[in-house]
Parts: sequence; C-alpha cells; structure tokens
Amino acid sequence: MSQFGKFDGDWRHYLTRNILKGAQANIFGALVQDFCRDSTLPVCHLFPVVKSCPLVGFEVNGDQLRNLGAIILCGIAILVSILLLWMSEKKQAAVGRREMQVLIIGYMVISFAEIFTVGGIPIRTTVRQWFTGIHIGAITATFWVLLLNAIVGFQLLDDGTWLSISLVAGSGLIVFLGTGYITMDSAFGWTDEFLTIQESGNRNYALYVLYLLFPLIAIVAYYILEAVLVLHVLGEKRPMVLLTGSVLLFAIGQIFNFVISVHLCKAADGKIDGSLFQTFFSLLAIVTLWFFWSSITEDTWQDEPLNTTEEMSYGP
Repeated sequence: MSQFGKFDGDWRHYLTRNILKGAQANIFGALVQDFCRDSTLPVCHLFPVVKSCPLVGFEVNGDQLRNLGAIILCGIAILVSILLLWMSEKKQAAVGRREMQVLIIGYMVISFAEIFTVGGIPIRTTVRQWFTGIHIGAITATFWVLLLNAIVGFQLLDDGTWLSISLVAGSGLIVFLGTGYITMDSAFGWTDEFLTIQESGNRNYALYVLYLLFPLIAIVAYYILEAVLVLHVLGEKRPMVLLTGSVLLFAIGQIFNFVISVHLCKAADGKIDGSLFQTFFSLLAIVTLWFFWSSITEDTWQDEPLNTTEEMSYGP
C-alpha cells in the first residue's frame, strides 16, 4: 500500500506539473498570437498568423511596400545614428564614450534589420526569417548593452579601456548570437527545444522572455541606476528630465505598436499601422537618451586649454 500511495502521489505531482506547464505555454502562445494579430512585430514571421487588419501599404514601381513609412524612418534612423557616433567621438573626455558608441551601433543594426522585417520589403520568406533572427538578436543585445552602460557610469571599471569595451561589446555579441540562434531554431526547427507551432502551445519561453520581458527589465534597471547616479552621485536634477523623456517616448511608441496599431490600421484601410509611430518614437527616444548621456559627461578634459590662441597671447 505504501508503494502504491507513493506512486499515486508521484503521478498526481507529474500530472499537475505538466498541466501547469501546458497552461503556461498556452498563455505565452496566446499572448504572442494576440500581439501578432493586431500589431506588426518581427517575431510574427516565425509562425503562421491571421491578421485582424493586414498591412497592405503602398505600391512603388510595381512592388508592394507594406510599411513604406517605417522603411523611410529606418533609413533616417541609420543616418542619425552615424551623426550620434560622430558627436560621441568629439566628446573626448566623456565617461562611457566608447560604450555609448557600441549602444548606437546596436540601434543601427536594429534599424537596418527592421527595414526587412517590419518594413515589409518583398523578399523570400526564408530571407525574411534570417533578418528576423538578426533583428530580435540585435534588440536583446542592445538592451543588454544599455544596462551595461548604466553600470559603466559608476566607473567600477575604467571606461574606454580595451577591457571595458571588450566586456561590453563582447558580451553584447554573445547575447546577439545566442538570441539569434534561438530565433533561427524557432524558425527552421533545427532542434525541438524552441518550438513555436500551435500544437505545442507556442511554448518558446526563451524567445518570449528575451524579446518581450528582458528589454522591459533592462529599461527599468537602467532608469533606476541612472537616477541614483544623477541624483545622489552627481547631485543634479535637470538631466532627469531628459532621461524620463526618453523612457516616455519609448513607452509611447510601444503603446502605438501594441494598443493603437490595429485601430489605426483599420482607419487607414491598411495603409499604415502603429509600427510606423513605434519606429518614430524609438528614434526620438534614442536621440533623447544620447543628449541625457551628453548632459552628465564632459566634452573636454578639465586641464585641456579651451582657447589655444588666448594661451599663446600670454606666452613669452
């Protein structure tokens, strides 16, 4: 009887555990399915989705560009990123200058991949799924680098050194490759570890956590760390306006993409949706973030002469 009772208890535990696991999988899968039904997201290229409002976009030279506005904004974002890289380079004494440039490069990769995933340029499905892997991998890696940039500000390690840059860029590359592999495995089914088919409840926990949950955690952690740095270490208040503005701009873009998108699409007969505004507000958020970082750093070394002509006039 004791052995039977033990078996009965183990069976109930096994059954309960798997029912809960299946319920969690269905919740994850249903959540992403709902997002993809009403929004334009790169992850939606990994499994079949029935759109509540298909994005048709505009016809250009015989080709149907489903998200022409997003394509144009992504091109502008890449140009703006190049400008921010140049402006960062001129801030010779800025804390975390190289690390900020790594962050901007990550945003450039996101913008480039977004042209082919969210932009809807006519390409083969397989090619689009490869760009989806690049896009999602770049998103996760860029938010990881964002979090590291907050830590760099405390100067626990000398910024701008090969060690600091290698840790930031190297770990970001590892996150990019890891997330990219999970995405591609989900798309092409190289293994059975990352399934996104409906029969499995779309139980791709790793992809959903890395793509949806981790960026949110990184933003909250970055805001808290930078608030501590600005208010308690530097004793400043004005930079918090820029930091808060950057977070709000990013949040507005997500609201357009996840909440307003379907209503905007129906009102515009499928010409545009919320992804256009998500791209726009994300661009404003990254620019505002750069100006926040610039406001708490020095442009030149304090012992560096600012006016060499004036210095020479006092010379012998």
